[in-house]
Amino acid sequence: MATKKSANLPDEVEEIKKSLDFLSAEIKTVATQQNKIMELMGEIQSLKIQNIEKDKKITFLENRVADLEQYTRMNDLIISGLKTRHRSYARAAAASEDTAAGRGGADAPEVDRESLEQQVLCFLDSKGISVDSGDIEACLTLRSKNTTATPAIIIRFINRKNKYALLRQGRKLKGTNVYINKHLTKKNADIARRARILKKQNKIQATWSTNCKIVIKLNGSTAEMAKVLIIRDITELDQFEE
Repeated sequence: MATKKSANLPDEVEEIKKSLDFLSAEIKTVATQQNKIMELMGEIQSLKIQNIEKDKKITFLENRVADLEQYTRMNDLIISGLKTRHRSYARAAAASEDTAAGRGGADAPEVDRESLEQQVLCFLDSKGISVDSGDIEACLTLRSKNTTATPAIIIRFINRKNKYALLRQGRKLKGTNVYINKHLTKKNADIARRARILKKQNKIQATWSTNCKIVIKLNGSTAEMAKVLIIRDITELDQFEE
Protein backbone atom coordinates (compact mmCIF):
# COMPACT_ATOMS: atom_id res chain seq x y z
CA MET A 1 0.00 0.00 0.00
CA ALA A 2 2.81 2.37 0.83
CA THR A 3 4.35 1.72 -2.57
CA LYS A 4 1.05 2.52 -4.32
CA LYS A 5 0.63 5.78 -2.36
CA SER A 6 4.21 6.75 -3.13
CA ALA A 7 3.52 6.12 -6.79
CA ASN A 8 0.49 8.45 -6.74
CA LEU A 9 2.32 11.20 -4.82
CA PRO A 10 3.95 12.87 -7.86
CA ASP A 11 0.56 13.11 -9.55
CA GLU A 12 -0.96 14.76 -6.47
CA VAL A 13 1.95 17.17 -6.21
CA GLU A 14 1.56 18.01 -9.87
CA GLU A 15 -2.16 18.69 -9.35
CA ILE A 16 -1.39 20.88 -6.36
CA LYS A 17 1.23 22.73 -8.38
CA LYS A 18 -1.23 23.29 -11.21
CA SER A 19 -3.82 24.56 -8.74
CA LEU A 20 -1.27 26.93 -7.19
CA ASP A 21 -0.22 28.16 -10.62
CA PHE A 22 -3.88 28.76 -11.52
CA LEU A 23 -4.51 30.64 -8.25
CA SER A 24 -1.35 32.67 -8.80
CA ALA A 25 -2.54 33.63 -12.28
CA GLU A 26 -5.99 34.51 -10.91
CA ILE A 27 -4.43 36.62 -8.18
CA LYS A 28 -2.34 38.46 -10.77
CA THR A 29 -5.47 39.05 -12.87
CA VAL A 30 -7.37 40.35 -9.83
CA ALA A 31 -4.41 42.55 -8.88
CA THR A 32 -4.28 43.95 -12.44
CA GLN A 33 -8.00 44.61 -12.37
CA GLN A 34 -7.69 46.25 -8.95
CA ASN A 35 -4.95 48.52 -10.30
CA LYS A 36 -7.15 49.48 -13.24
CA ILE A 37 -10.08 50.11 -10.87
CA MET A 38 -7.87 52.32 -8.71
CA GLU A 39 -6.74 54.24 -11.79
CA LEU A 40 -10.35 54.69 -12.86
CA MET A 41 -11.29 55.80 -9.35
CA GLY A 42 -8.50 58.35 -9.51
CA GLU A 43 -9.74 59.60 -12.89
CA ILE A 44 -13.31 59.79 -11.56
CA GLN A 45 -12.14 61.78 -8.54
CA SER A 46 -10.20 64.09 -10.83
CA LEU A 47 -13.28 64.56 -13.05
CA LYS A 48 -15.41 65.30 -9.98
CA ILE A 49 -12.98 68.03 -8.93
CA GLN A 50 -12.98 69.42 -12.47
CA ASN A 51 -16.80 69.42 -12.51
CA ILE A 52 -16.91 71.23 -9.18
CA GLU A 53 -14.53 73.88 -10.54
CA LYS A 54 -16.54 74.17 -13.74
CA ASP A 55 -19.77 74.52 -11.73
CA LYS A 56 -18.15 77.33 -9.75
CA LYS A 57 -17.10 79.06 -12.98
CA ILE A 58 -20.58 78.60 -14.47
CA THR A 59 -22.17 80.02 -11.32
CA PHE A 60 -19.75 82.96 -11.41
CA LEU A 61 -20.52 83.65 -15.08
CA GLU A 62 -24.27 83.31 -14.50
CA ASN A 63 -24.03 85.83 -11.65
CA ARG A 64 -22.03 88.16 -13.88
CA VAL A 65 -24.65 87.95 -16.62
CA ALA A 66 -27.41 88.51 -14.05
CA ASP A 67 -25.54 91.54 -12.68
CA LEU A 68 -25.11 92.98 -16.16
CA GLU A 69 -28.78 92.38 -16.95
CA GLN A 70 -29.75 94.11 -13.73
CA TYR A 71 -27.30 96.95 -14.37
CA THR A 72 -29.09 97.79 -17.63
CA ARG A 73 -32.22 98.41 -15.52
CA MET A 74 -30.59 100.57 -12.86
CA ASN A 75 -32.25 103.75 -14.13
CA ASP A 76 -35.67 102.12 -14.56
CA LEU A 77 -38.82 102.14 -12.51
CA ILE A 78 -41.91 99.98 -13.02
CA ILE A 79 -45.37 101.49 -12.66
CA SER A 80 -48.01 98.79 -12.25
CA GLY A 81 -51.79 99.07 -12.05
CA LEU A 82 -52.05 102.26 -14.12
CA LYS A 83 -54.59 101.98 -16.93
CA THR A 84 -53.60 103.95 -20.01
CA ARG A 85 -54.90 104.36 -23.54
CA HIS A 86 -52.49 102.92 -26.04
CA ARG A 87 -52.29 104.03 -29.62
CA SER A 88 -51.08 101.75 -32.37
CA TYR A 89 -47.91 102.41 -34.33
CA ALA A 90 -49.91 103.15 -37.46
CA ARG A 91 -52.06 105.73 -35.71
CA ALA A 92 -49.03 107.26 -34.02
CA ALA A 93 -47.20 107.49 -37.36
CA ALA A 94 -50.25 109.02 -39.03
CA ALA A 95 -50.57 111.55 -36.23
CA SER A 96 -46.90 112.43 -36.63
CA GLU A 97 -47.35 112.94 -40.38
CA ASP A 98 -50.45 115.08 -39.82
CA THR A 99 -48.56 117.21 -37.34
CA ALA A 100 -45.66 117.64 -39.77
CA ALA A 101 -48.05 118.60 -42.57
CA GLY A 102 -49.95 121.01 -40.38
CA ARG A 103 -53.02 118.81 -40.23
CA GLY A 104 -54.80 117.33 -37.26
CA GLY A 105 -54.53 119.73 -34.35
CA ALA A 106 -57.83 120.02 -32.52
CA ASP A 107 -59.50 117.60 -34.95
CA ALA A 108 -57.11 114.75 -34.08
CA PRO A 109 -58.49 112.24 -31.53
CA GLU A 110 -57.22 112.80 -28.00
CA VAL A 111 -55.93 109.24 -27.79
CA ASP A 112 -53.66 109.88 -30.77
CA ARG A 113 -52.38 113.21 -29.51
CA GLU A 114 -51.57 111.99 -26.00
CA SER A 115 -48.49 109.79 -25.69
CA LEU A 116 -47.97 107.14 -23.02
CA GLU A 117 -45.42 109.37 -21.30
CA GLN A 118 -47.87 112.26 -21.19
CA GLN A 119 -50.57 110.04 -19.71
CA VAL A 120 -48.21 108.81 -16.99
CA LEU A 121 -46.98 112.31 -16.13
CA CYS A 122 -50.56 113.59 -16.08
CA PHE A 123 -51.60 110.86 -13.62
CA LEU A 124 -48.59 111.45 -11.38
CA ASP A 125 -49.20 115.18 -11.40
CA SER A 126 -52.81 114.58 -10.34
CA LYS A 127 -51.44 112.81 -7.25
CA GLY A 128 -49.04 115.62 -6.40
CA ILE A 129 -46.00 113.87 -7.82
CA SER A 130 -43.79 116.11 -9.90
CA VAL A 131 -41.65 114.60 -12.66
CA ASP A 132 -39.84 116.61 -15.34
CA SER A 133 -40.31 115.06 -18.77
CA GLY A 134 -36.80 116.20 -19.62
CA ASP A 135 -35.47 113.72 -17.06
CA ILE A 136 -37.12 110.78 -18.83
CA GLU A 137 -35.17 108.85 -21.45
CA ALA A 138 -37.96 106.41 -22.37
CA CYS A 139 -41.46 105.40 -21.37
CA LEU A 140 -42.93 102.16 -22.67
CA THR A 141 -45.17 99.29 -21.70
CA LEU A 142 -43.73 96.02 -20.43
CA ARG A 143 -44.80 92.98 -22.40
CA SER A 144 -46.67 90.33 -20.47
CA LYS A 145 -48.02 86.86 -21.26
CA ASN A 146 -51.22 87.81 -19.44
CA THR A 147 -53.09 89.77 -22.10
CA THR A 148 -56.03 90.54 -19.79
CA ALA A 149 -53.97 92.23 -17.07
CA THR A 150 -53.14 95.92 -17.08
CA PRO A 151 -49.65 96.12 -18.60
CA ALA A 152 -46.89 97.53 -16.46
CA ILE A 153 -45.06 100.64 -17.61
CA ILE A 154 -41.30 101.16 -17.64
CA ILE A 155 -39.93 104.64 -17.06
CA ARG A 156 -36.23 104.98 -17.81
CA PHE A 157 -34.57 108.06 -16.40
CA ILE A 158 -31.49 109.82 -17.74
CA ASN A 159 -30.14 110.20 -14.22
CA ARG A 160 -30.46 107.71 -11.38
CA LYS A 161 -31.11 110.54 -8.92
CA ASN A 162 -34.38 111.29 -10.73
CA LYS A 163 -35.37 107.65 -10.39
CA TYR A 164 -34.93 107.72 -6.61
CA ALA A 165 -36.70 111.08 -6.42
CA LEU A 166 -39.81 109.51 -7.96
CA LEU A 167 -39.45 106.36 -5.88
CA ARG A 168 -39.51 108.41 -2.68
CA GLN A 169 -42.79 109.97 -3.74
CA GLY A 170 -44.43 106.59 -4.24
CA ARG A 171 -46.15 106.84 -0.84
CA LYS A 172 -48.46 109.46 -2.37
CA LEU A 173 -50.05 106.68 -4.45
CA LYS A 174 -51.38 104.91 -1.37
CA GLY A 175 -54.96 103.77 -1.95
CA THR A 176 -54.78 104.13 -5.76
CA ASN A 177 -53.84 100.50 -6.58
CA VAL A 178 -50.97 101.99 -8.60
CA TYR A 179 -47.47 101.06 -7.46
CA ILE A 180 -43.95 102.22 -8.28
CA ASN A 181 -41.13 99.72 -7.88
CA LYS A 182 -37.59 99.14 -9.03
CA HIS A 183 -37.20 97.26 -12.30
CA LEU A 184 -35.74 93.97 -11.07
CA THR A 185 -34.80 91.01 -13.22
CA LYS A 186 -37.01 87.95 -12.89
CA LYS A 187 -34.32 86.26 -10.79
CA ASN A 188 -34.08 89.16 -8.33
CA ALA A 189 -37.85 89.67 -8.33
CA ASP A 190 -38.33 86.02 -7.33
CA ILE A 191 -35.74 86.39 -4.56
CA ALA A 192 -37.41 89.59 -3.30
CA ARG A 193 -40.85 87.93 -3.33
CA ARG A 194 -39.66 84.94 -1.32
CA ALA A 195 -37.77 87.18 1.11
CA ARG A 196 -40.96 89.17 1.75
CA ILE A 197 -42.79 85.92 2.52
CA LEU A 198 -40.07 85.00 5.03
CA LYS A 199 -40.44 88.45 6.58
CA LYS A 200 -44.20 87.99 6.96
CA GLN A 201 -43.55 84.62 8.60
CA ASN A 202 -41.10 86.33 11.01
CA LYS A 203 -38.31 84.05 9.84
CA ILE A 204 -36.17 87.05 9.02
CA GLN A 205 -36.22 90.52 10.53
CA ALA A 206 -36.33 92.65 7.36
CA THR A 207 -35.70 92.70 3.62
CA TRP A 208 -35.10 95.45 1.08
CA SER A 209 -33.22 96.12 -2.14
CA THR A 210 -30.23 98.39 -2.63
CA ASN A 211 -28.75 99.05 -6.07
CA CYS A 212 -31.20 96.37 -7.22
CA LYS A 213 -29.58 93.75 -4.96
CA ILE A 214 -31.80 91.90 -2.51
CA VAL A 215 -30.77 92.29 1.12
CA ILE A 216 -32.12 90.54 4.22
CA LYS A 217 -31.56 91.13 7.91
CA LEU A 218 -31.59 88.07 10.15
CA ASN A 219 -33.49 87.78 13.40
CA GLY A 220 -31.41 88.47 16.47
CA SER A 221 -31.14 90.65 19.55
CA THR A 222 -27.51 91.60 18.98
CA ALA A 223 -25.72 93.17 16.03
CA GLU A 224 -23.70 89.99 15.55
CA MET A 225 -26.81 87.80 15.40
CA ALA A 226 -28.86 90.19 13.26
CA LYS A 227 -26.54 89.93 10.28
CA VAL A 228 -27.29 91.68 7.00
CA LEU A 229 -26.82 89.46 3.96
CA ILE A 230 -26.95 90.07 0.21
CA ILE A 231 -28.88 87.23 -1.45
CA ARG A 232 -27.65 86.35 -4.93
CA ASP A 233 -29.55 83.09 -5.42
CA ILE A 234 -32.99 82.06 -4.21
CA THR A 235 -31.61 78.77 -2.85
CA GLU A 236 -29.69 80.79 -0.24
CA LEU A 237 -33.06 81.41 1.45
CA ASP A 238 -33.74 77.69 1.96
CA GLN A 239 -31.91 77.68 5.30
CA PHE A 240 -34.43 80.15 6.76
CA GLU A 241 -37.48 78.02 5.92
CA GLU A 242 -36.98 75.70 8.90
